[in-house]
Amino acid sequence: MEKFFIAKTVDEAKEAAIQEFAVEVDRITFEVIEEPKKNIFGRTKGEAKVRAFYEETKLDAALIYLKNVLAKMGAADFTLSSVEVENGANIEIITENREFFGRNGDVLDSLQYLTSLVCNRGDNEFFRISLDENGYRERRKLQLESLAEKFARNVIKTGRSSAMEPMNPFERRIVHAKIAEINGVVSRSAGQEPFRKVVIYSTEKRAPKKDDFKKKKRTDNKPKSFDFKTSFEKDYKKPRPEDSLKSGLYSKIEF
Repeated sequence: MEKFFIAKTVDEAKEAAIQEFAVEVDRITFEVIEEPKKNIFGRTKGEAKVRAFYEETKLDAALIYLKNVLAKMGAADFTLSSVEVENGANIEIITENREFFGRNGDVLDSLQYLTSLVCNRGDNEFFRISLDENGYRERRKLQLESLAEKFARNVIKTGRSSAMEPMNPFERRIVHAKIAEINGVVSRSAGQEPFRKVVIYSTEKRAPKKDDFKKKKRTDNKPKSFDFKTSFEKDYKKPRPEDSLKSGLYSKIEF
């Protein structure tokens, strides 16, 4: 990244670069383009112009993007804390305005996705970004694990499968991992995004209950009738083609 800074003095121009780049000063290379000059009366004339540049990493790109987009979204009084891990980085937004990111983490998930796109633009080597806000991810993880245990107990008790609320892939992985630790149940994802959800199934066969064998009650109050006629009587009583004719017994005979 490269940018020119103009100030009253060279030191002020360098300090402006350090503040804007927000990286360690030893990573920045400075080149003084122009210095203010003093006239014969000892007065300073002109301004200092400094060229500052450094090699931008993917983490730098992520932090710069987050800083700019959060400011434009109206988030105030926030700081960004980052830790590099294998093949990526964990970034945490520290702010007192926790309601700004919503209660279900949708805003946080969207920012994480967009930041990942920005820092991986034009490079085949993927750099994974994990974005958090005031420890939200850990709190949500504990909440999902507790909810998964509750659903699992109900499925084991009733023997019937049960579907949880729609979740994003990150949250579904937490639930699947927790269900895998519980005997007697398994879990699978079902549905299409963004309504894809976790369904929990019992692996044990439920013993049949007495209610399962109860006959359905009649909804009408009519007494049940029984037909005691023999098959011969039924065949004898069947209508014949000639019965529909309104001519007498000898109607087919012309007198």
